[in-house]
Amino acid sequence: MSTVAVSEMSVGSRIFVAGHRGLVGSAIVRRLEREGHRSILVRTRSELDLTDPRAVLAFFERERPEYVFLAAAKVGGILANDSRPAEFIRDNLLIQSAVIDAAYRTGTRKLLFLGSSCIYPKFAPQPIREDSLLTGALEPTNQAYAVAKIAGIEMIRSYRKQYGFRGICLQPTNLYGPGDNFDLESSHVLPALLRKFHEAKLAGAKSVTLWGTGTPRREFLHVDDLADACVYLLQRYDESEIVNVGVGEDISIRELAEMVRDVVGNGDCEITQDTSRPDGTPRKLLDVSKLHALGWKARIPLREGIASTYDWFLANGG
Repeated sequence: MSTVAVSEMSVGSRIFVAGHRGLVGSAIVRRLEREGHRSILVRTRSELDLTDPRAVLAFFERERPEYVFLAAAKVGGILANDSRPAEFIRDNLLIQSAVIDAAYRTGTRKLLFLGSSCIYPKFAPQPIREDSLLTGALEPTNQAYAVAKIAGIEMIRSYRKQYGFRGICLQPTNLYGPGDNFDLESSHVLPALLRKFHEAKLAGAKSVTLWGTGTPRREFLHVDDLADACVYLLQRYDESEIVNVGVGEDISIRELAEMVRDVVGNGDCEITQDTSRPDGTPRKLLDVSKLHALGWKARIPLREGIASTYDWFLANGG
């Protein structure tokens, strides 16, 4: 694996963070601001429709960003993915294609594309190595989203091969943190559990229902750790091979629910299982040996991260 100079991206570089209001994008902006970057380019959805290739190209021609963090995506939990697959594949393909192509055409020096751990086969050997990509069938409940992300990876690789465009692809594990989506209809498991136990606490409810058996195991990475990894790798990694970003440890959904219940302070609340609901992939733990070899490791412990996320939730109208 080759590296690039740490000083490549200076505090004066023009940096476009696509999706700056989302969970990941907002964390990347916070990280860049802490480092003193002065030229961070952001646009709201009303200011720039990233699914419109002509509007995106016009933006790139006008602003000429030197570096791009492509964190914009349509995301959601198992219910949203399973019930609205057309939106997930359409919107993500459009966003990726428009931003990557515009970046290449206007001379962007480097682009970081964020994929997802759901790109890997449902029954991939654990922990999941980067070379497991395209070796088996995907999890059906989020297949549309996964296929879109795989297409983004291949687009980056193809533009690098044919045009010499410097794009890199990171595959983060399950994320959580400030700015997360706590809507029970569309959120991922951790923020959904925080909201469920919080509302049960307020209502004095005796139990909270957990989807599935509670036995699937998941890995959780705080979004501020991911943002740190993104900035770190943009400046140090320059290869076509994808890189997993995670913590290298997982936890069962049942154990996660118990931890969230404890953090919320709702210890008397019973956890019941609705086994008629889908479990999803049995286990999804990333092999992060390549990431560690590149010199980066996650730093925020899960319980500490959940507690700070709950504090954010309470402070923002939870």
